[in-house]
Amino acid sequence: MGALEEAHLAAAISACECECYEEEEEDDLVEGDGEAAAADAMEPAVRALLLGLGEDARREGLRRTPKRVAKAFRDGTRGYKQKVKDIVQGALFPEVGVDKRTGSAGGTGGQVVVRDIDLFSYCESCLLPFSIQCHVGYVPSGGRVVGLSKLSRVADVFAKRLQNPQRLASEVCGALHASIQPAGVAVALQCWHIPLPENLKCKTLQGWISTSHSSRSGVFEGESSSFWNDFSALLKLRGIDMERDSHSASIAWCPLRSHDVPVCNGHCKKATTNGAISPKSVPAPSNMVSAVSSMLLSLGEDPFRKELVGTPQRYVQWLMKFRACNLDVKLNGFTLNNLSVYQSPAGDAADHRAIHSELHLPFCAQCEHHLLPFYGVVHIGYLDGGDGEVIDRSHFQALVHFYGCKLQVQERMTRQIAEAVYSVSHCGAIVVVEANHICMISRGIEKIRSSTATIAVLGQFLTDPSAKSRFLQNVVDTTGLAV
Repeated sequence: MGALEEAHLAAAISACECECYEEEEEDDLVEGDGEAAAADAMEPAVRALLLGLGEDARREGLRRTPKRVAKAFRDGTRGYKQKVKDIVQGALFPEVGVDKRTGSAGGTGGQVVVRDIDLFSYCESCLLPFSIQCHVGYVPSGGRVVGLSKLSRVADVFAKRLQNPQRLASEVCGALHASIQPAGVAVALQCWHIPLPENLKCKTLQGWISTSHSSRSGVFEGESSSFWNDFSALLKLRGIDMERDSHSASIAWCPLRSHDVPVCNGHCKKATTNGAISPKSVPAPSNMVSAVSSMLLSLGEDPFRKELVGTPQRYVQWLMKFRACNLDVKLNGFTLNNLSVYQSPAGDAADHRAIHSELHLPFCAQCEHHLLPFYGVVHIGYLDGGDGEVIDRSHFQALVHFYGCKLQVQERMTRQIAEAVYSVSHCGAIVVVEANHICMISRGIEKIRSSTATIAVLGQFLTDPSAKSRFLQNVVDTTGLAV
């Protein structure tokens, strides 16, 4: 990488940091005294977590992480301070219906369904966000309808709490029935929980743990309810079949619960096989568990309520999967930590060499700014040194895992992988990383379908546009074939 490229990279990073800090400073201005006090209580706990992960909370990139994490948790649980009546009040409008002897329409029995409401909530078992697609239907009564946006806003009130899917569906249904007093309410949820990092297979929700739940009241109740049948039919118009997906409700929801049996908060009885402790169940450091318990208290939660017992332990177990380490990674006999990534090959490297590529390598990393996961795939291309030797895919997957399973930012991870590959190939390396950032879609701006792509180009790929184009076209051609 030349001096000019490094200058451009530094300028881009500086600009991004400035934008991030400006947004945070604006948010700080609107914080109430109570929220500021909660943040002050949470920040030392986050610093304790960073220390337990082997990180230096004073380094650039982590200095403001405690403040960011505190704000993310407060934003993700703001529903505790919101009241449904404040949302619905004044949003009921008169609407003429038809004579009940004639049929049902408008304000007298005409069913209204708002579909595909994208939400995020925090899993009460592990404190990780989970994705929700919510569908709400109701049957007006008394010649009154409610503003459509209020249905999604009420759903969001209960999503912005520590939740599990079935309780979320029941609470939304009950709150709407009590506040707008319709003939009935139906709520259907499709939920996706991120799996353990080692089980992530691609950049989409494929491979996530999915479940479907519903709740109904009034005229929607009963197996033979025509209103429920109509509700289900209107969802099928969007390709949503709740009957087909209902079996998933019995699947274990939180993957971090599968290897422990909670006894009391901060302590879990390990799942055993023939009396032996499961190797996947590693006791979490007690100081980190205590820090998470204090975070729950700062949010106004009771760490000892039944549903939260064991939650601090599970959250720490997730974080420990991204603990800082200094392992050497070997690629084709080379130890990456001991090679200069800027070492140049002997002789003229201008000739066209064979392009090798390993595409769609899955990864899961932890955003160092918000301690939330980002996940996706890595595409690696390199030019061989003329000897035709090819590096095995397993080595590249180990390399991606090494740089991914730690507190990271996508831009740095892309550069580090490219430099590591270039240290072996010496001729040229190109790396593309495609990722979804939960910190972008579960908090703040909440851009649900956004994704981020980064690219790093070194050596001959930088001076040979045709080589770079061939590699990128190969990525495009194989995207639909990736499993």
